[in-house]
Amino acid sequence: VRDGSRYYGPYPSIYTAKVMLQMLKELYPLRTCKYPLTPESIAKGRYKVCLEYHIKRCKGPCEGLQTLEEYQQNISEIKEILRGNISQISKHLYEEMQKLAGELRFEEAQKIKEKYEVIENYRSKSTVVTPMLHNIDVFSLAENENSTYINYLHIGNGAIVQAYTFEYKKRLDESKEELLSLGIIEMRNRFKSTAREIIVPFPLDIELENVSITVPQRGDKKKLVELSEMNVKQYKVDKLKQAEKLNPEQRSTRLLKEIQETFHLPKLPAHIECFDNSNIQGSDAVAACVVFKMAKPSKKDYRKYNIKTVVGPDDYASMKEVVRRRYQRAIVEETPLPDLIITDGGKGQMEVVREVIQDELHLDIPIAGLAKDGKHRTSELLFGFPPETIGMPIQSFMFKFFTQIQDEVHRFAITFHKDKRSKSQTKSELDTIKGIGEKTKVLLLRHFKSVKRIREAGFDELKEVIGEAKTKALLNGLK
Repeated sequence: VRDGSRYYGPYPSIYTAKVMLQMLKELYPLRTCKYPLTPESIAKGRYKVCLEYHIKRCKGPCEGLQTLEEYQQNISEIKEILRGNISQISKHLYEEMQKLAGELRFEEAQKIKEKYEVIENYRSKSTVVTPMLHNIDVFSLAENENSTYINYLHIGNGAIVQAYTFEYKKRLDESKEELLSLGIIEMRNRFKSTAREIIVPFPLDIELENVSITVPQRGDKKKLVELSEMNVKQYKVDKLKQAEKLNPEQRSTRLLKEIQETFHLPKLPAHIECFDNSNIQGSDAVAACVVFKMAKPSKKDYRKYNIKTVVGPDDYASMKEVVRRRYQRAIVEETPLPDLIITDGGKGQMEVVREVIQDELHLDIPIAGLAKDGKHRTSELLFGFPPETIGMPIQSFMFKFFTQIQDEVHRFAITFHKDKRSKSQTKSELDTIKGIGEKTKVLLLRHFKSVKRIREAGFDELKEVIGEAKTKALLNGLK
């Protein structure tokens, strides 16, 4: 704002700025009132000290308790500190302290010493490299498809005095050297930098009058470049997260593009289907299929399958049956086919799915496999024929996404299997008798405790519980 004020910053963080302000308040109590102080108004006693004076946050210039010269000296020292010239102020205070002590003015020397210690404490916390590095600009760069991010640090007495990162939208096929050169000129003009040395991560074809450009290989200057690079990379990540929050579909599209590039797929895998089997020694064998559209679960498209043609615990045959049933029906009904099929298993499961998809149904759908380790956790992703392991960092979005798919299909299959097993275990002869519903069955079992006792009960005894008509139906059914 062009209001005659002088602005300082930006600082590396809000915390740094607050620490700086707190230190200045301790060192230099300044008036917060807006009285138009003049020598005449002070001499006439027009103003009185306020609470700020009594709690030692102001030295009372309104009553002439602090001279104009001392107040202006404080303002000058504050400006130097805000510019980053802390070492000069520290040196000045130390010399003044020694002078007062030499004159045996120990009380005044003690007050100066307290100021000196506050400044030295701040210097020790804010210094990132040796204080010998002074008045230096540091620049670094990070890129993505559409933007370039440039970080600027200004170093004074070994501390970061200013820090700023900005985004530059690419318009042409500019090289990173050209972009960084433009960023250097813009930042130095914006912050009116007078630094005689610029540190950058790679050589630049740029000449500035009376300014040297350095590409450090080791030491404190290299440390400054690395710090700047960390800042610009973090800024790039934060911008990406912010964009994804505002537009969640952007993250999904980026993830699917990554999968497409990793597998060399002909099109974006917007529609993914994954299969899993579940049985206990062949009993109550079931299978499940979960569907992900644009990297999100599409629960209305999930399907459960009872295994019909397989006898005994044969996971390969069960997988064949389910995949055949699903895609034969899809062909007949002309429903959309997936862009990628995933099996919850290794090479064997992938092969039986390939036999059905390619050899029997003559479909061209890519197939992947998710294998688990001994602790039943996702360990590797297989793709291609013969299948090869696709390397993925465990912390990557892609690995987490495939783990999510595998966990989801396993959960869905297990839940279906448990429901089916639970029903089969609670099934009784009463379920097959016409005219005996769920409520009647519950009444009989609560009263007689078992089907055996119901058989042994007489007509009149049964009639008291469920009535005459249902008793006749029950006895006919049990025969």
